[in-house]
Amino acid sequence: MTEAQGPAGPNGAARSRHAPGTPCWVSLMAHGLTSTQEFYGALFGWEFRPGPQQLGPYVRAVLDGQEVAGIGQLPPDRHLPIAWTPYLASDDVDQTADTVRLCGGTIGVGPLDAAEAGRIAIGSDPAGAVFGIWQADAHLGTAITGVPGTPAWNELLTFESATVVKFYETVFGYERQESAPSADATADDVTLLLDGRPVADVHGVGNALPRDRGPHWLTYFEVADTDAALTRLVALGGHVLTPPHDSPHGRVAIATDPEGARFALIQHTA
Repeated sequence: MTEAQGPAGPNGAARSRHAPGTPCWVSLMAHGLTSTQEFYGALFGWEFRPGPQQLGPYVRAVLDGQEVAGIGQLPPDRHLPIAWTPYLASDDVDQTADTVRLCGGTIGVGPLDAAEAGRIAIGSDPAGAVFGIWQADAHLGTAITGVPGTPAWNELLTFESATVVKFYETVFGYERQESAPSADATADDVTLLLDGRPVADVHGVGNALPRDRGPHWLTYFEVADTDAALTRLVALGGHVLTPPHDSPHGRVAIATDPEGARFALIQHTA
């Protein structure tokens, strides 16, 4: 990861600020904040602490004392899709939001300050997939990765890749890499790179997109055992959309939480 040095942490050591365009946080807006915390707490071992309240009640999920994700509560009168949203780092969220608009995207929330944590905007690409933009101040984003219960990867499911990949290249400075054919790959797969390292995938799946969802980002969470995690998920009221299967990167499954938010589980191969 290409990073710049950020503010000093609690122990005096400098923390790292994510390079612009890096997926740095994931957040879920749900109707039942308490029940959603109970589900993910039992599934991933998360604990919770209060977060900024600018957009309503909000908590940050904590694993081993490190913040890994956020969960907010939707207003009762807002009937929006329940979805995990990735946040992409920016050094200037206002400028990035202007570029989103110029490139055919929309900004639905912000830019606005999230207390001392940073500055935020929420937008959508030209196909309608929602993503966040985060300009860090005190809160730099996900503090731990690579262990069970942490975000592992993000991929965009959309109608076709060409238009949206050009959008993300222009807004966030990504390079593109056409994916090599594999048993899991379609003919319209692109990997987004920052400084030569992969940061996300884009899959053009045409009419295979869920009709009730449309183009959307999908977050993968690391687990120690995909099959065991799915058993736990179902017992907690979640649903399996794609049964566990082995991929070139590990054992993968796609599921929803009790409110219908889609996410993926991945048990990485050694």
